[in-house]
Amino acid sequence: MAVMSLAPPWLVLRQAFRTVAASSSFLHPTYKPVITNHTTLSSSPLRHSALRRCHVAKAMKGDVELLLKGVGDQAVAKEVKHILEMARRATSRREVLHTDFLTPPVVKESVSVLGKLADVAVVAQGGYPEAERCRISVGHPDVLTSDPDIVAALSITGNFGFQACSHGDFLGAILGTGITRDKLGDILVQEEKGAQVLIVPELVDFIVTALDKVGNVSVTCSKIPLLALEYEPPRTNTFKTIEASLRIDAVASAGFKISRSKLVDLISSGDVRVNWATVTKNGTAVKTGDVVSVSGKGRLKIGEINETKKGKFAVEIIRYL
Repeated sequence: MAVMSLAPPWLVLRQAFRTVAASSSFLHPTYKPVITNHTTLSSSPLRHSALRRCHVAKAMKGDVELLLKGVGDQAVAKEVKHILEMARRATSRREVLHTDFLTPPVVKESVSVLGKLADVAVVAQGGYPEAERCRISVGHPDVLTSDPDIVAALSITGNFGFQACSHGDFLGAILGTGITRDKLGDILVQEEKGAQVLIVPELVDFIVTALDKVGNVSVTCSKIPLLALEYEPPRTNTFKTIEASLRIDAVASAGFKISRSKLVDLISSGDVRVNWATVTKNGTAVKTGDVVSVSGKGRLKIGEINETKKGKFAVEIIRYL
């Protein structure tokens, strides 16, 4: 009769741990190669767990750096990185997290980068279809299934018929109450009627109470539904220009109908932006879809671009009025 020998408990536990560690079912698909490359596992489960966390952290860092590679503006890249980290947390905890209002380039780059992650759902909203400043919500696709209620609207009314107030006047008055810019979305100026403002919901009551004057005009604030926003699509004038190159100093000077040397001076003074990012080089090339803005001159959008038989470029300019 054969005699069976029992292995020591520590040996049984070590073998069981090796069996579980060899299985890929508990690993996130993104990081499987990092773990499976380890052919020798430590006999200490705690030590292996620490090693695994270390390699996962390195993998996450590498993924983020790769995703941010196409973001040229460093300030924008820094904000996008923060949103990526927020998305990781939201997904792992199966919850939904929200940013404050973001600038258009940060919104654009964040949505583009987050769209490359299969396990992250993203929603960008600013209160109306053409909103520039938006809030981003991130979460696991099973949790983020509808648009969160994270944008509110205010109506600011007063006797603006005798003293017109600009976008800057309304912005300055609101910020003068003590809130920061990232709590505010777009401001829709309505001439004599006042303005409508997009804001984070938690500050609605505060602004209604605190804001009593814009410029020298006494005002009243009230909350309104988003559907009550009186937004009109911007008026535009479309025309074409023939240019030897797609340099911004050539195309934008034609679009704004100013001299090329004047535009160069504006670039030098930091008054020219492409897609809301300041341009520092005269030779920066523009492409279809780019939005070019010049301080004091307004903004325009680059439409269709075609090359002529003589090797020049026929550029469609959409000038906002």
